[in-house]
Amino acid sequence: MHTFEYKLLSEKLLTPSIVRQLSGIHEHKGKQELFLEASPDVLSSLLKIAVIQSTRSSNRIEGIVAADSRLKELVEMDTAPANRSEAEIAGYRKALSLIHESYEFIEPKPGVLRQLHQILYSFLTSEGGHYKNSDNIIEEKDSNGVSHVRFRPVPAFQTPEAVEKMCQAFSDAWEDPKTDQLLLIPLFILDFLSIHPFNDGNGRMSRLLTLLLLYRAGYISGKYISLEHLVEESKETYYSSLKSSSQGWHENQNSYVEFTEYLLGVILRSYQELES
Repeated sequence: MHTFEYKLLSEKLLTPSIVRQLSGIHEHKGKQELFLEASPDVLSSLLKIAVIQSTRSSNRIEGIVAADSRLKELVEMDTAPANRSEAEIAGYRKALSLIHESYEFIEPKPGVLRQLHQILYSFLTSEGGHYKNSDNIIEEKDSNGVSHVRFRPVPAFQTPEAVEKMCQAFSDAWEDPKTDQLLLIPLFILDFLSIHPFNDGNGRMSRLLTLLLLYRAGYISGKYISLEHLVEESKETYYSSLKSSSQGWHENQNSYVEFTEYLLGVILRSYQELES
């Protein structure tokens, strides 16, 4: 089984490119309080837009869509879902709201991940909160529309143990003052997606967890500039970086560099857009 050596991995990721990205994001973080104090009305408007964009984009990446008029009603919680797609969209909005309001109290532990997944599927109550009950695969389609297996995640019977080890190793590294928490986030997200612990909803969970961990580390740009929307705009690069960084994952031979550069790039862009 893959081992989770977050402290060691984070040290290996300090390439010149990633160091420049980290420095840029740290610099923006140092100025974010000025925006929070100086522009409350602007931030309120940006928040409303970001919630809609995040809910739309994170679901649309997975092929889950609704008409704009219905999406707005679902996001504002003014209507009940009328079909499966709307139920999944409404669940994402509910989980996103919880993260916005209570991220300080939500630690990335196995039980919490299952609870967050349960909220994601709160309008499809039989499907949420349970680890996968059969092995799953991650597929991709070639230019001819033919599906190929891109990655085989952790088998179902090993999933609870893998999630437990991942969360414990992440928690230990997160509490280490010598470790840059920002650098740990792409490592955790890639590992979560490589385990693929649920039958469905893993991609959307990964984006919710990205926001959660960023907020817990003090980086708030994703609250006002939709990271999910930025990911959707760069979807091909997103999938390419995941593919590259997951090769050899089971044997601990993978490199996290490409996915780390991608995710840090999205975060940096969100801060640049927030400032502008």
